[in-house]
Amino acid sequence: MSTDQGTQAGTAPYSQSIDGCLDGAIGKYGLTSAELGRWLDPLGPAIAALQEDYRARRLPHLRIAEDTADVAAAQAALANLSKGADTIVFFGIGGSSLGGQTLAQLGGWNIPGMADEAQRRRPRTRFYDNLDPVTLQAALASFDLAATRFVITSKSGGTPETLVQALAALAAVKAAGLEQRLGDLFLGITEAAAPGKANGLRTLLEAHGIPILDHHPGIGGRYSAFTNVGLLPAMARGLDPHAVRAGARDVVAALMAAKAPRDFAPALGAAVAVGLARERGIRALVMMPYADRLGRLGHWFAQLWGESLGKNGQGTAPISCLGPVDQHSQLQLFMDGPREYLISVVRAPSAGLGPRLSRELAATAGLDYLAGRTAGDLVAAQAVAVPEALLRAGRAVRTFDLARLDERCVGALMMHFVLETILAARLMGVDPFDQPAVELAKVITRERVAALR
Repeated sequence: MSTDQGTQAGTAPYSQSIDGCLDGAIGKYGLTSAELGRWLDPLGPAIAALQEDYRARRLPHLRIAEDTADVAAAQAALANLSKGADTIVFFGIGGSSLGGQTLAQLGGWNIPGMADEAQRRRPRTRFYDNLDPVTLQAALASFDLAATRFVITSKSGGTPETLVQALAALAAVKAAGLEQRLGDLFLGITEAAAPGKANGLRTLLEAHGIPILDHHPGIGGRYSAFTNVGLLPAMARGLDPHAVRAGARDVVAALMAAKAPRDFAPALGAAVAVGLARERGIRALVMMPYADRLGRLGHWFAQLWGESLGKNGQGTAPISCLGPVDQHSQLQLFMDGPREYLISVVRAPSAGLGPRLSRELAATAGLDYLAGRTAGDLVAAQAVAVPEALLRAGRAVRTFDLARLDERCVGALMMHFVLETILAARLMGVDPFDQPAVELAKVITRERVAALR
């Protein structure tokens, strides 16, 4: 059986290898062929069910990449919002922000010096997802409010942290004498009005004449990267939303073409992740991309995996890392600590990229092996060496290789993880789309705020 899988042979935007999770590579610490089959084969009915969901249009997650009207509406809204703007601020939390951050970072967001000439002509992008009162106050005080635009996202319209940000921003803009321009300065993304269903954000924005884009009603926050929630920040950075969705479609096409679980990369990933947890005591999944522009991918994956699967006493803890920097902080733990980590290394082409090192200076520094090489040559070597070292230490590792670091390839990789998560849930017998345990903390929070004197 081949364990190197992509979306379509020869044309895949990425490939996955699970060889480092099997006994042939890491001995008794890996899954045997029989054990892999024990977790992979039951996914046959799950894949068939997803194929039928696609044909019957029951699961919008599988069809969202085919939509175009919502992209056109988002592009028009962004164009209007960007007029006269120097900064676009995105307010939202969790799934309302992490998918957008992941795609925006592909476009250079939050990486000093990465903006190209075209991006420098666009408004700057800022994300405020975590609610910190001091940060929020300082941010609002620092903005040129006449040239700042706010995008406020909450599917339900009732997320208290996001509503606090919205209320504070509205008050600041009004205090600056800009109340007559609220419709130009703000944009909302939330569900359409429904009878009997409260939506505080929609009510607030409509009362102030602020335009609103409808949040897809059938796709929750952590799965919303391919909706206007994730694509609007991507477009703000100048990325092509259609290319992101094209990558997602590649993976859905592979799903529809799959005759068996062994043909489908996300099924192999799900079987390995759940199988290692059950058979070998793996307790944590590490996501370790080797590119700054993939830095937020691990954070997005952490919510997707953790919130979807951490139920009924089950689940593995997702850990976000970044290579090569975390070789100098956590690799020691992964190599020589408890045997409870499955490390996923994500590699993008880097050989030959970056500054080329002077032979004379390299020799002076005692780095003869880097003389005449580029910075990217070192990163490329590290991204191969670390999985090899993990294998020699008997540690479970899988690798992803992107054909290119662009919208299509990253879109495909993200859809891979979406479908891998859904399939892992099927193996575990949990619902990947709810988060019931989170609600208790929300109830207690409301009680505590109400009790404040």
